Amino acid sequence: MPKALYPGSFDPITYGHIDVVKRAYKLFDELFVAVMRNPTKPMLFSLEERQQLVEDVMRQEELTNVKVISHDGLMIELAKNLGVSAVIRGLRVTSDFEYEWQMALTNRDLGPEIESVFLMTSREYSFISSSIVREVKRYGGDVSHFVPKLVERALEKKFAEQKKS
Repeated sequence: MPKALYPGSFDPITYGHIDVVKRAYKLFDELFVAVMRNPTKPMLFSLEERQQLVEDVMRQEELTNVKVISHDGLMIELAKNLGVSAVIRGLRVTSDFEYEWQMALTNRDLGPEIESVFLMTSREYSFISSSIVREVKRYGGDVSHFVPKLVERALEKKFAEQKKS
């Protein structure tokens, strides 16, 4: 039974991420979505908030067999601990490939038993990124084509809280 891990910061989860989850779900018997802490990126949502959003989206999308977890540490160590055979990564544009290729080679050195599996994003999601979604919503723009309604509401709430501070 091949198992896979799809790690990411998911700040917030987008339709592009969901597309990758749905496609990976068809390829593996067991799929873990790991919400990762990334100290190099400024995050809007806390690790706990991001995990809850991903869990809520998976339920809404009826992907109940996807296991959502969070992790603060090396992704490859998490992959080893979970006993997965593959790490899923989504690719949108050329710059994604360059970064992901570098990470895949590093991960291969650290965990040669774990393969990197790249899934090209569907055309309609190729331009979506969490940072673009945050920026558009921060200024009151419509992100309904980029994220599920529950994520849009979470963004609205978070930005309203920030304005009060």
